[in-house]
Amino acid sequence: MTLDLSDLTSSGYPWLFGAAVIFLRVGAMMAVLPGLGERSVPARVRLGLAIALTVLVTPLIAPDLPEPEEVSNLVGLLLIEASIGLLLGMSLRLFVFTLSTAGAIAAQSTSLSQIFGGSAGAEAQPAIGHVLVTGGLTIAMITELHLRVVEFIVMSYGSFPTGVPLSATFVADFGVSRVAASFAFAFTLAAPFFIASLIYNVTLGVINRAMPQLMVSFVGAPVITAGGLVLLALSAPTLLGLWIDAFHDFMGAPSRGPNG
Repeated sequence: MTLDLSDLTSSGYPWLFGAAVIFLRVGAMMAVLPGLGERSVPARVRLGLAIALTVLVTPLIAPDLPEPEEVSNLVGLLLIEASIGLLLGMSLRLFVFTLSTAGAIAAQSTSLSQIFGGSAGAEAQPAIGHVLVTGGLTIAMITELHLRVVEFIVMSYGSFPTGVPLSATFVADFGVSRVAASFAFAFTLAAPFFIASLIYNVTLGVINRAMPQLMVSFVGAPVITAGGLVLLALSAPTLLGLWIDAFHDFMGAPSRGPNG
């Protein structure tokens, strides 16, 4: 018994359509995804990763997607899925910005700011920020980021159903809340360096009042620099542990969509 080509095409078309719709969300997310979507990763590799993630996700999501005949506005569907993927990717990218901001605050507090280095994102940043970002991305990768991304994508369809447009109010509230949480978390991570800097400056002020003839700035500069490096070595494991826990918690509960 032979299978008619038209029957094969008609039975496979819904799956191809579903894979294409899923790829729109996955591809947009991959453009800004931490670790897998860094600018240092070649574009062909990112494209291959997006296709691989689509292949993994399609069997789980395609049966719940609308049939091609049910889609009245194909262009609108494409824009909606791409915007959802970009929003989800940026929500994860903010965790990298958190480490970068925490590093900038820590570096400014310990006189280690504006030391250039080859960061994962290919932009110059303070040395402490480079260490934290590189360490955070490394931990994310060795804790099976690719599998967590697959789970994150699958769960996102419960909070952001296919074809449901995002309202401007929701996007604005979501963006403001995530950015505010990112800065608050960054300041929390950098708090030990800020407190150490405060104690250092108060101590210098007391010494300067007691010994006006002493050039306290020249004496204290090596102290705050060495102290900052020691504090980084002691606190980095704890800071990165807190960060990766928050990162995994967010990826495990993307329920902040219109239905969340």
